[in-house]
Amino acid sequence: MSRAPFRIVRGHTVPPRNPQGRREGFTTGTAAAAAAKAACLLLLDREVPECVSIQLPIPRILEIRINTVEYESELARCGVIKDAGDDPDVTHGAEICARVRQVPEPGIHIKGGLGVGVVTQRGLELPVGSPAINPVPQRMIRQAIAEVIGSESPHPGIEATISVPNGEELARRTFNARIGIIGGISILGTTGIVRAMSTAAWRASVYQAIDVAAANSVEHIVLSTGGRTEKFAQARYPRLPEMAFVEMGIFTGACMQRAAERGLPRVSICCMIGKLSKIAAGKLQTHVAGNQVDCAFLSQVARELAAPDDLVDSIAQANTARHVQELVEAAGFPCFYTRLCEQAAVHCAAAAKAGLEVEVVLFDFDGRVLGQAQWPAT
Repeated sequence: MSRAPFRIVRGHTVPPRNPQGRREGFTTGTAAAAAAKAACLLLLDREVPECVSIQLPIPRILEIRINTVEYESELARCGVIKDAGDDPDVTHGAEICARVRQVPEPGIHIKGGLGVGVVTQRGLELPVGSPAINPVPQRMIRQAIAEVIGSESPHPGIEATISVPNGEELARRTFNARIGIIGGISILGTTGIVRAMSTAAWRASVYQAIDVAAANSVEHIVLSTGGRTEKFAQARYPRLPEMAFVEMGIFTGACMQRAAERGLPRVSICCMIGKLSKIAAGKLQTHVAGNQVDCAFLSQVARELAAPDDLVDSIAQANTARHVQELVEAAGFPCFYTRLCEQAAVHCAAAAKAGLEVEVVLFDFDGRVLGQAQWPAT
């Protein structure tokens, strides 16, 4: 007997993110799997689910609330409000939807719909032309559907189309376009949960950007420590493609190793005085916590360059790296910047453990080049 069309929207919301908090959330992959499972229950079992259980890739099960439940003409659609916990995730509060229908072909078929990006460049985990639904989320979606339909492949099969209604807008706040994901967000997740400010996830995204550049035969990448520095770097290297520019954040040493492993012949590192002073001292993970600027080291660099005694002493007593820059500028002692760049280039080349060419460029806060050096030296 046919069922009359209906639509229920429960109006679920998520707590606002606490920047100092550590509340866990769940990934877009978990949300997509939950939406797909709920839609299958609606389509096949005629059940209107309030929530569903999702087995994560780790030994853990989450109960996920279903926000939207919709049925029309043998199509079922359900949506989950993605909760990223306290992580600064652009998809926090977005609805991840799955539409399911029966199809003649046996098996479970996963497609990308509105707001899910499409892969257009090599170097990602997915083939060019496929929807940006990563392998682990795909396995989660298949497993969630299989729990409803049984372990054997159904005949007719099940087609699940994942969509994110505002995904294209959200993608503009990510680096997806730069790595060749066009038209929406990625459905991601390796553990199924989101931990606030996950360093591992951050590093993985930086590695992915390097991998994409290498897979597309980019021979010169530019690593920057932040968005402003990257803008300065893009102006300095206008002929490089967008995918050549990678915000490495705090992972200087790890990025150098990754670039070497992927066979990239040339790396430029663009930074400002704070990060440069740490790299020059051999600190190749440059997080501010527990890794402050060493003004004694900077003072020693100035002394070795035969800087005036008053400048050496002032640098030793400086409050910040920016203060050091002000002192050096006032003293008219630009060779200090060059020496820092030289030392940073040597440390970065050593971290790579391979014969790639390393350039280090120091910008001031307005984008002016204060110093530069490369290794091997010319």
